[in-house]
Amino acid sequence: MRGARPGGQSAPDPGAPVKNAYRPVLANRVFRRLILGFVVSYLGDGMSFVAVAWLAIELAPEATAGLWVGAAVASATLPGVIGALVLGRRLRRLPAKRLLLLDNTARAIFLGAVPLAWFAGVLTPPLYVVLLAASSLLHAWGSAGKYTIVAELLPDDQRLAANSLISSLNFGATIAGPAIAGVLVTYVNTALVIGIDALTYVFLAVILLRTRLPDSRPAAAPVDQAAARGGFALLRSHPQLLGLLALTWFFNFLYGPVEVALPLHVTDDLDGPGTLLALYWILFGAGAVVGGLAVGALRRLPLWPVTVGIVIGWGLTLLPFASSTVPTAATIVSFTLGGMIYGPFVAFSVTLMQTTSPPEHLPAMLAARSAALLTASPLGTALGGPLTTALGPRATLGVSGLATVALGVAACVALLAARRTRTGQDRRSPGRRSPASVKATECTANQNNREKS
Repeated sequence: MRGARPGGQSAPDPGAPVKNAYRPVLANRVFRRLILGFVVSYLGDGMSFVAVAWLAIELAPEATAGLWVGAAVASATLPGVIGALVLGRRLRRLPAKRLLLLDNTARAIFLGAVPLAWFAGVLTPPLYVVLLAASSLLHAWGSAGKYTIVAELLPDDQRLAANSLISSLNFGATIAGPAIAGVLVTYVNTALVIGIDALTYVFLAVILLRTRLPDSRPAAAPVDQAAARGGFALLRSHPQLLGLLALTWFFNFLYGPVEVALPLHVTDDLDGPGTLLALYWILFGAGAVVGGLAVGALRRLPLWPVTVGIVIGWGLTLLPFASSTVPTAATIVSFTLGGMIYGPFVAFSVTLMQTTSPPEHLPAMLAARSAALLTASPLGTALGGPLTTALGPRATLGVSGLATVALGVAACVALLAARRTRTGQDRRSPGRRSPASVKATECTANQNNREKS
């Protein structure tokens, strides 16, 4: 009998832990309905990831295309930061379902206006940027509402599986969405792709309206500003954590110009179609998924060296773009490798903060981290527009790579200097260890205990 052991015992199913984790979650009928809406909206966002920049290229004059691509990509994210920080007093008391419906309605209306304006012949670059900005203003609050609904719907022991499932489906959509968008922008119409994204939010809104949810409490704010202020004050007394936050902020900031320069590299330098841009992002997303899963299974990797290595490695994978003699196939391979390197960064940086922070201060420090990082990538994207206009797409990608490598090297030098200082203090006071050394030992012990468990 297949799968049986001697003595009549069946062989254990290696997939049983995964099935056991997700079966109770998927047994919830309401959650199954919601997850369908989430997946469809994620797929639309994956399509817009390619279409937003591509339509900006089509609308803008050639001389200022870089500026308008940067403005379009930034306007799809930066207003969400403003909404998270400014609208808290008005929105934080609203039920989670209403927040998500407000976000879906805004996305559907303003993204849906893009193809309507295009077909009417009135869509200009400024109007396009305004519509994108309006569509994203409530997006951080919509995300907060979504996860609050999940928390209310499921018991504590099922929430991790539910959140992991949602994140995995989001990653999957970043692979499938660009693939569909690449075909549509090349053979159909770019504005129509953004209209399809608007329809995905209509679909999610209809599901929400037709689904009876538990009595909803107000959603947790995207950023706890009081906790964030306390976290910044605490970070000043923990130089290592402050350095980690600075490294993470600049890493995300230097990634921003890539989202502007890569579409222009495809159109201006390679004279390629939308399917080529989609291919870059599909393989980057696939690499990020593979890299994240692979590194997540390796529990004994040293956190600081790997985190700094990711920064340097990602920067190196951008350098081939700077040379006109490097074949396109080589840059595709390099960008795929870049995805594998880039993918685990968030997990490592968050784990480092969790491991290094005093437990009683961790929530405040994580709030400070969230508040700071909200601005990093959007500001980098906004800088990418004028940078690409001034230097060109190839040089912008190369400069982003070089600056990222320099950031990683600077972090490495700072780590070595801190280690030497700590060692010198321990040698001068053999009977009295420095607080930094004691803290480092405690963190290592905590990490080892986690690995053993």
